[in-house]
Amino acid sequence: MRRRTVAVGTLVLVLAGCSTSKPETTPTPTPTPTPSKPTDVGTAIPTWANVLRQPVDGQHLVTQQRKYVVTRGSDEAGTTTITDRTTKKVVVRHVPAAGFVAQSPVVIDDRWALVEDIRSDGPDPQIKVLRYDLSTGKATAPAIPPVSEPEIGAYDGTFAYSSTDAKNRSCLIVADLATLKSRTVTCVPAPGYVADPVVSADTVTFSEIIAPETAQRCKRIQTAALTGGASKPVPAATNCIQWSGATVQGATVWSEVGANDPDQYQSKAYVRESGDSPARRLGTVVTDTILACGNWILWETRTVSSTGEDLYTIDRWRPGLGKPQTMYAGKPGVALTPMTCQDRTIYVEAAHLATTPTYTETISAAV
Repeated sequence: MRRRTVAVGTLVLVLAGCSTSKPETTPTPTPTPTPSKPTDVGTAIPTWANVLRQPVDGQHLVTQQRKYVVTRGSDEAGTTTITDRTTKKVVVRHVPAAGFVAQSPVVIDDRWALVEDIRSDGPDPQIKVLRYDLSTGKATAPAIPPVSEPEIGAYDGTFAYSSTDAKNRSCLIVADLATLKSRTVTCVPAPGYVADPVVSADTVTFSEIIAPETAQRCKRIQTAALTGGASKPVPAATNCIQWSGATVQGATVWSEVGANDPDQYQSKAYVRESGDSPARRLGTVVTDTILACGNWILWETRTVSSTGEDLYTIDRWRPGLGKPQTMYAGKPGVALTPMTCQDRTIYVEAAHLATTPTYTETISAAV
């Protein structure tokens, strides 16, 4: 296990510097209508809806879909709750085992949910994955290759992750939540490994790390179609440290940040509209926030105001668009968690840290 993914609620708590006391109640998020068959809304800037407002140490929305809403508590382990949006009945209350911490995202469809817990401290690090039957609330260990890295990329019911095979190779696995059918996309011999999978409607984008912990370390972005076939590299623009990216309809947006760059939380972003097209600069993005949703690729940016306060935006781009669009511009003192996508709808949590008292608000927009 090489890198721990911070859960949605935990990230806000880190930003706020607040305690992780357990909430006294489990609130019911405000339902927001989601069409059963979402359609492309074009290039008009979407309207943001308020989904859930809570104290910083309250419940945090992980994702929401047609039938269910997933929230996570601010308790130390990150208790995960899945609630039926119509009946308001709690279907699943997942409490990680002692020493384990829940991770984001939760992969969910109309029948199943995949929940991941990790134990990164101590002599025996482990990753546990359970699949819940949302019709009964019962959990089983899914019959898929074991998860070896904490990052799981998901797009509705399709997910991708790293697994270690019998030859001690790190392999990228793409699986279907409903059927548990899986396939191996590619494998890297040890000590190299694959990580950072991001899944779109048609492609999985991931990192291939070669010679870690050495001066020859190289981190390259690869893409592979969900329909099958071998993975293909995305040529780097400036160096060998490509961090993460997302691909839609053959176009890839990715970021690059070197080990010696002074600000690891910010990356230089680029786009290639096809595998052989030139790279175009997209400016600076928040590291590890590039995401695919519908026909769009989205990311977060962070600048500093004249008074020294952080200003966050959410930008988006899709093939054929001349330049990115800004679809969200935050106010000073409002920090964003990384986005999630479900049913072509973006969810992001905004932490209002300059108010008294501080609070978080989950907002959503159909793209």
